[in-house]
Amino acid sequence: MSDAPEADGRPHGPPWIRPAIQQKIAWRNDDIVISVPPKSGTTWTMNIVHQILTGGTADFEDIYAEVPWIEFVGDPALTDQDIADRVAAMPVGRRRAFKTHSAPPEVPFLPAGAGRDVKYVVVFRNPEEALVSFRPFLAKHSPDWHALWKLPPGVMERPDFPSFYREVIDAQGMQGRFFGFLAAWWPFRHEPNVLFLHFSDMKRDHEGAIRRIADFLGVTPAPADWAAILEHSSFAWMKRNEEKFEARTAGAVPILRSGAMIRKGETGKAASDGMTAEISQHLRTIGARICPDPAAVDWYYKGGDLP
Repeated sequence: MSDAPEADGRPHGPPWIRPAIQQKIAWRNDDIVISVPPKSGTTWTMNIVHQILTGGTADFEDIYAEVPWIEFVGDPALTDQDIADRVAAMPVGRRRAFKTHSAPPEVPFLPAGAGRDVKYVVVFRNPEEALVSFRPFLAKHSPDWHALWKLPPGVMERPDFPSFYREVIDAQGMQGRFFGFLAAWWPFRHEPNVLFLHFSDMKRDHEGAIRRIADFLGVTPAPADWAAILEHSSFAWMKRNEEKFEARTAGAVPILRSGAMIRKGETGKAASDGMTAEISQHLRTIGARICPDPAAVDWYYKGGDLP
């Protein structure tokens, strides 16, 4: 296995992810940015924010239509400006929330009091759990989607996790998409308009996490709305309504096969999905080079109170 991540710790992603688009966004007061590494609770957090803003609803077709992914290109014919213009055309009377897998400076950070009070909900998950979830997710991308982007089908697929880690993650320096994300956000963790959350803590206390997010966003749902918010943000409800979370309106052709977004959502189960002691040690060694703050790395694995 390789020893050296890319210099910036964050390698380029696939061609349909263009972080530079985010520099063109005309941010509005009260915008919400949901910034999460891959397979670390992104879709869940998008839905939680949507449920808080709407008072709890099942009346939506696709979470990606409600919470757009601002660095994502659904058709190769689209330019960065086309996507920024779509964002600018969103209704003014409704508070906007966005998904991104980027961290600063790819997604601009606007400090509190900068004239536009943008809030950042930043979620982390134990990187071992995220990586073992990443392999089946990539395997669920549709042949039509690969064909649209002129990529061979199965280019990121491998038959088991060790070969996936060796030939996809390590060969491309993709540890940086996780630990580079941590290193970039860590200095902002105590900013008043940034909320750090850990997936394991959210799983342990679902209601507590949702109330914390609502408080951070300055939203006070009516007492009668809480039951719907909790129900529609639960893993069980999302699994039963999986079609709402599979980005079916986001691409010019279907992006994913069914079952890609809502998987198991378990914590502490990485070994059963193929994580070995050798890979675990290698991942942490590379991660500590990308993010040399031991307290940050320890929190990334365990969650709990922020140091």
